[in-house]
Amino acid sequence: MKISISSARLPWVEALFWLALAGMYWLLPDHLTLLSQILIMGLFAVSLDMALGYAGILTVGHAAFFGMGAYAAGLWAKHAWNEPFSGLVVALLVCAVLGYLLSYLVVRGADLTRLMITIGVCMLLGELANRLAGITGGTDGLQGIEMAPVLGLFEFDLFGKTGFVYSLAMVLLVFLVARRMLGSPFGLALRGIHDSSKRMQAIGSPVAARLRMAYCFSAAIAGLAGALMAQSTQFVGIESLGINRSAEILIILVLGGAGRLYGGLLGAIVYMVVHDWFADMNPEYWMFWIGCFLIAVVMLGGGGLMGLLARIFKVEKAR
Repeated sequence: MKISISSARLPWVEALFWLALAGMYWLLPDHLTLLSQILIMGLFAVSLDMALGYAGILTVGHAAFFGMGAYAAGLWAKHAWNEPFSGLVVALLVCAVLGYLLSYLVVRGADLTRLMITIGVCMLLGELANRLAGITGGTDGLQGIEMAPVLGLFEFDLFGKTGFVYSLAMVLLVFLVARRMLGSPFGLALRGIHDSSKRMQAIGSPVAARLRMAYCFSAAIAGLAGALMAQSTQFVGIESLGINRSAEILIILVLGGAGRLYGGLLGAIVYMVVHDWFADMNPEYWMFWIGCFLIAVVMLGGGGLMGLLARIFKVEKAR
């Protein structure tokens, strides 16, 4: 049984976490662009956690939805309407429909089948984006995106101030919705399916339908994260659809702790900060040090960083 830190028992920890993120606006004003990317990648990891950590759907191609959301928001802003919130809605709808359609292929298979399907879809969409260079920009990326001011008042600036506040507000809102959903009977059913799908079928739970909805919601949140990235950077690179991005977000989730929701956010913070630090410290061999760091974290025990924190809190409470 998983050990988790309950937000109901420790509400001050949760509030302090979000207040600390908001406080970075004043504490680290020169790193707001990096902080925005950390928040967005954290939301992306939360979307993967919904599929993998809660529903137990093995996927290594989740960047397909992240990239589709980014391209949908970017193309919408470039050719239709550059108002930010409408772009988020478009990306969310596009990826929700795509995720639901693909769920009929993903859910019906076993783990290895799901693995191959998700990888294949990710590769197909990446090649499609490369072939349609006249629309997507190909390997040069989608450029020329100009976002309108948020609420007609706050322009996206070079220092990333508006992008950070906008990303923080959207990530917090979507995170609260996701937490509410996973704490509902639907979320409890997903946990039961993850633990034993046969038992859930025996009590009459529509296992396949619930897994399809979980995959659809997960895809929608991933697409929204991609849209946030496109809007805050005003650029969409073809690598947003790549297998490397899928592998990176999987590493972030495992590092933070799957099945704990806050694990994705914590993993994104630690991974991207350490990544940036090692890249500055040793530009030639930074991947070696990242590998050593990840191995060290795994050796500390299961459950990632959230599992480690849960064990520490449990020991302190026992004392």
